[in-house]
Amino acid sequence: MKSSRLVSILLLLQTRGRMTADGLAEELGVSVRTVYRDVEALHAAGVPLYGEAGHRGGYRLLPGHRSRLTGLFAPEAEALVLAGMPGAADGLGLGPHFADAQLKLRAALPEPLREHVDRLRRRFHIDAPGWYDEGDETPFLPEVADAVRTGRVLEVRYRRWKEPTDVDRRLEPYGLVLKAGRWYLVAGPGPRTYRVDQILGLTVTDEEAGIPDGFDLAAHWRASQADFHSRLHRDEATVRISARGAARLTGAAARALAATGVPEPDGWTRATLPVESPEQAHDMLLGLGTEVEVLAPEDLRARLAATVRTLAERYA
Repeated sequence: MKSSRLVSILLLLQTRGRMTADGLAEELGVSVRTVYRDVEALHAAGVPLYGEAGHRGGYRLLPGHRSRLTGLFAPEAEALVLAGMPGAADGLGLGPHFADAQLKLRAALPEPLREHVDRLRRRFHIDAPGWYDEGDETPFLPEVADAVRTGRVLEVRYRRWKEPTDVDRRLEPYGLVLKAGRWYLVAGPGPRTYRVDQILGLTVTDEEAGIPDGFDLAAHWRASQADFHSRLHRDEATVRISARGAARLTGAAARALAATGVPEPDGWTRATLPVESPEQAHDMLLGLGTEVEVLAPEDLRARLAATVRTLAERYA
């Protein structure tokens, strides 16, 4: 909608000061030519907007100009409500501030939209952790979040999975990420990723943290996740699996079953599943009990057979 896009250009320039036509086009998801036409429309409407040529050029509003356009469309109000659920704010120690912000947002809305948002809030609830995850205690999360906000170096006692397990680290916080109900700190040097619930002790120093120029937390996290998944499943197992067993598969195994599964006359399905390692494959497939049969590799099949024989002897 053009009117909505014109308002977006005004608010972007008002909050960021200067933006190029390319930057506006990327932000709005339109062509540069469309941005040029929108700028002309704003000029025609009397908006004090001017362009600067050159390498450091771009569009600006005249100094001191502030738009009074503060209205929200219904989808925008919905997005704010659903993006601002209270769980994460509570964990960061911002629960009271979140409640105040929600109150102010609600008061600023016109009555029909206010009723719509209230109804939406009653009908949506976000509970990120899994069913069998009771949640991890993260006693130092507010302190870590404060260090991220203020850009202060942390000295922490951290518990890792390999020996020596408890180590001292000096961390320069780059950002916090909430993934599947668990908080992660991305910090230098590196950067590297640390589970906040594994911090055993913490001191916030007066030293200023140095964040690399141009560091993009979201882009870094996406790249880290892609690298993690590319290294996660390097092996494969060929199996026959029943419908009941197939229903219990999740994640990459479930996707592989859907992509490679070949139905057999007895109602079972033959498929090739990705596995992390022989140990992980053994434990995952053993958990499916009699609903799966491993066909290959032979060493995995032999390992499962040995485990089954041991269980049979134990429970005879």
